[in-house]
Amino acid sequence: MRPTFTIGIEEEYQTVDPVTRDLRSHISTEMLAKGKIRLEERVKAEMHQSVVEVGTRVCRTIGEARIDLYDLRRQMILLAREHNLLLVAGATHPFADWRKQEIYPDERYARVVEDLQSVARENLIFGLHVHVGIEDKEAAIRVMNSMRYFLPHILALSTNSPFWRGDKTGLKSYRAKVFDKFPRTNIPDSFASYSEFDDFVNLLIKTNCLDNAKKIWWDIRPHPFFSTIEVRICDIPMRAEETLAIAALIQATAAKLYRLHERNQDWRQYSRALIMENKWRAVRYGLDGKLIDFGKQIEVPERELIVEYIDFVDEVVDELQCRDAIAYIHTILREGTGADRQLKKFEETGDLKAVVDYMAEETQAGLF
Repeated sequence: MRPTFTIGIEEEYQTVDPVTRDLRSHISTEMLAKGKIRLEERVKAEMHQSVVEVGTRVCRTIGEARIDLYDLRRQMILLAREHNLLLVAGATHPFADWRKQEIYPDERYARVVEDLQSVARENLIFGLHVHVGIEDKEAAIRVMNSMRYFLPHILALSTNSPFWRGDKTGLKSYRAKVFDKFPRTNIPDSFASYSEFDDFVNLLIKTNCLDNAKKIWWDIRPHPFFSTIEVRICDIPMRAEETLAIAALIQATAAKLYRLHERNQDWRQYSRALIMENKWRAVRYGLDGKLIDFGKQIEVPERELIVEYIDFVDEVVDELQCRDAIAYIHTILREGTGADRQLKKFEETGDLKAVVDYMAEETQAGLF
């Protein structure tokens, strides 16, 4: 049976004090409780109390996902306003200090903190996760193996975390470096079959490394409970339209790679170590760097690679009804990622609070 290639999008937002522009807990204001009443299970807490996560329904097309995501962002922006908060889409806060943030009172998060200690408490970051429906587990593993190659390109498009605790880090995705302190992160190895992956998970459970496969936090994984592959490498973009463009590219990549497998073709497999070289370049330079074309053994400007990438998936985009969403990637290439635009605002103002204000404006761009 061919995969459905359904799409689901999860975004993690910052809740920010409009006066100090620092992160502020939303729990005491009961914002989360009201959100659950209005949005049901599409909104939930994360480990830190200044993080709120939303997730779309399972959508057949990126058009359906757009309607759901726009509604979620609008509702959460309005809820934040009702509780005298700003909602901000940024993968790190420009100057917040993780040591001042409270952990959400939940047994699951308490276990993570007990296990990982400061590594967990420092994890004050905000991501975008995209699920693509691939119901056959063997097909999901094959697509995941091939899709690993494209993850640095996808990360470069999403980069939106150039600041950390008041410092200009010099990286376009500092979030990636905060998160890779966790175990079981980054680019996964390839697996010969789903049963090999399953054996790996069962070994970790048997040896008390984890209690379930959700504690595998790779940049891409077969989801342990849904019939999806989940791409987790992205910073949360500032604009909803950026999220939709990146989600559409992820969906189209999965569909294109599956189509190759259907034809008894394949995307060349590269080692984790080589792909990690490209991931570092995406983390450091975003769209302004060069990635390695391992086949030709040369460096290629990232923007050129993204244009080639769009051409690569072109044969599936009309079937998926995502051409317009993917076309927005050209806007990202022209105007820069969230990281580029944050840095530009800081160069203009020299004020990180002004950067936060700009991020809040961009979070609601095109929604109202």
